[in-house]
Amino acid sequence: MPELPEVEALRAFLTDHIVGYEIVRVLPVAISVLKTYEPPLAALEGRTVTAVARHGKFLDLDADGLHLVTHLARAGWLHWKDRLPDGPPRPGKGPLALRVALETGEGFDLTEAGTQKRLAVYVTDAPAEIPGIARLGPDPLTPDFDEDRFAGLLAGERRQIKGALRDQSFIAGVGNAYSDEALHAARMSPFKLTSSLTEEDVHGLYVALRATLTEAVERSRGVAAGRLKAEKKSGLRVHGRTGETCFVCGDTIREVSFSDSSLQYCPTCQTGGKPLADRRMSRLLK
Repeated sequence: MPELPEVEALRAFLTDHIVGYEIVRVLPVAISVLKTYEPPLAALEGRTVTAVARHGKFLDLDADGLHLVTHLARAGWLHWKDRLPDGPPRPGKGPLALRVALETGEGFDLTEAGTQKRLAVYVTDAPAEIPGIARLGPDPLTPDFDEDRFAGLLAGERRQIKGALRDQSFIAGVGNAYSDEALHAARMSPFKLTSSLTEEDVHGLYVALRATLTEAVERSRGVAAGRLKAEKKSGLRVHGRTGETCFVCGDTIREVSFSDSSLQYCPTCQTGGKPLADRRMSRLLK
């Protein structure tokens, strides 16, 4: 799933490639991705892109005050085309969901792999009114997201820290991968309760979270849209690396699987050497 660093990289890439150019065509292929119907997609045609913004994991293209907002969900992606194919795309069972064509002949496709169709596209003059954006918590890379603010957010929570970090209404933009990475860097169990965090814990997690996201954004800076997935995977130290060796201590990276996701962690670095039981409401094995 694209998270804050990848969506931020897409924002920067699109800013360089589409701002100042006119949208000549918006072609829906999978109608199911459209979550709004008024204004219609065609209302974007003839407008010039003036800015590209990010709200958590949402990507926002401003076209003369009308916004094309996208959430790529788990299996969605944006594919840049230096030259779009001639003719309209054909509806079918493929991954293509939406095509945006510019006056230059360039443009991009939105695609979604798999059977769980969660890619979402909105056309609106008020992005803040989109439900997913309206409920977003603070962005962890903004200047005003300091340690005191982070501590204040945690003070009102009583749940496992992994779940808190992934909650978009708590902090915007962090998902399964970068929560694993931040918790590993902070040497903290994903099942540690927020109510048990000490001041030292909060400080360590804040530093780890900011550093993890900042480093990922820097790695992605200037990377073409088509290479961002590979760049993300290459920079991950525990997430998606079950069975591999922890680069910090040499222990074997373990996994806890759930019905629709999994987390990865290092027992030596994060849980005092004890493996976590691999079930949904797991506790440390005694």
